[in-house]
Amino acid sequence: MDKREVIAEAREKGVKFIRLQFTDLLGVMKNVAITIDQLEKALDGELMFDGSSIYGFSRIEESDMYLRPDPDTFVVFPWRPRDGGVARLMCDIYNPDGSPFEGCPRVILKRQLAKAAQMGYSMQVGPELEFFLFCVDDNNIPTLKTHDNAGYFDLSPVDLGEQARRDIVLTLEEMGFEIEASHHEVAPGQHEIDFKYSNALDIADKIVTFKFVVRTIAQRHGLHATFMPKPIYGINGSGMHTNQSLFKGDKNAFYDENDIPMQLSREAYYYIGGLLKHARAMAAVTNPTVNSYKRLVPGYEAPVYLAWSGRNRSPLIRIPAKRGQSTRVELRNPDPSCNPYLSLAVCLAAGLDGIANQIDPPPACDRNIYKMTKDELDELGIKSLPGSLPEAYDELSRDEVIKGALGEHIYEKLAEAKAKEWESFSLQVHQWEIDRYLALF
Repeated sequence: MDKREVIAEAREKGVKFIRLQFTDLLGVMKNVAITIDQLEKALDGELMFDGSSIYGFSRIEESDMYLRPDPDTFVVFPWRPRDGGVARLMCDIYNPDGSPFEGCPRVILKRQLAKAAQMGYSMQVGPELEFFLFCVDDNNIPTLKTHDNAGYFDLSPVDLGEQARRDIVLTLEEMGFEIEASHHEVAPGQHEIDFKYSNALDIADKIVTFKFVVRTIAQRHGLHATFMPKPIYGINGSGMHTNQSLFKGDKNAFYDENDIPMQLSREAYYYIGGLLKHARAMAAVTNPTVNSYKRLVPGYEAPVYLAWSGRNRSPLIRIPAKRGQSTRVELRNPDPSCNPYLSLAVCLAAGLDGIANQIDPPPACDRNIYKMTKDELDELGIKSLPGSLPEAYDELSRDEVIKGALGEHIYEKLAEAKAKEWESFSLQVHQWEIDRYLALF
């Protein structure tokens, strides 16, 4: 779409307000609302905001920043009234001199996509987002009481979240999503909705939109939706398996029918090698919270081991069975608390490094790694992801490829924020400590 088409569609659909949306470094959605009379000015990139008020953006003495909406992201919120409706545009952040802001996550992903294009590739992504639906108390404060006690693929009346999930799907479809599947997940109150793959920038925009829509529609059902990786001890956490492929024009570059038995191209093997080489550093971005590492533990179907397979789901990387144009690499450790722009940027950087430097992966491991002993893991040279946020950032500090993908500004700001997050967590007295020590000592 171009500027004229956006303005015409907005007026035709009775839009009164437009939300100019972007994410901060942590992936939290931010927005500035304007009226339709200001839309043309916004589309011309003339709207400023105070960047010093957003963590990690700019200092108080250089706070003016510009929002540049992407016309292709225009969509009307279907739950708003048709008269005086509300639409949104996703934005890039620019400096006053017209240069892209190095702290804008969307800009960082676009830079990596440009690097891939220089090598002849475009990136296609298909995410699988899991989330929980919880009840709220009389004051609308979220509780940890799940909305049902159903399990994997259960249906109503056991799956009490089915109606909310149905309304979420219908809303997403009205907003241009092509929904491929929705179902109850393994844990009580846990759900998954999958939408069709697309180019990486479009998918990153859709992930932040998806989370916004899920939480909005859940609230209209009197529920709280959370993408927190591990909200309840003792049951499975929520992941965001990330299916990735590279295309050369209209051809899937990961497919080679002559490769026996996997039918994978050399680029696919190198891409896997790159992901495995950089996985421990990438975890700081793909699994960015203290809570993320409560999910990444053995025993809850969490992918913690640095291996790959075309058969089983216990390694970090799985190669789904479909071939041809559907050939893809599934990275299983990312969780939905990540900033999708940064997560996809570091995945692509790792994969491209694998291709550029011809990094061969180890042999595929088709055994159930969850049941291997430590000696067996050591014998096969299978390492694991970091066990905590500080360990992940220690790995990131030594990985120049992943640091380079993030850029100096974002790396330094994230490292600063996450050091403070860990310090705050470490200073708290948790209920586990009370239960264990209060009476004992």
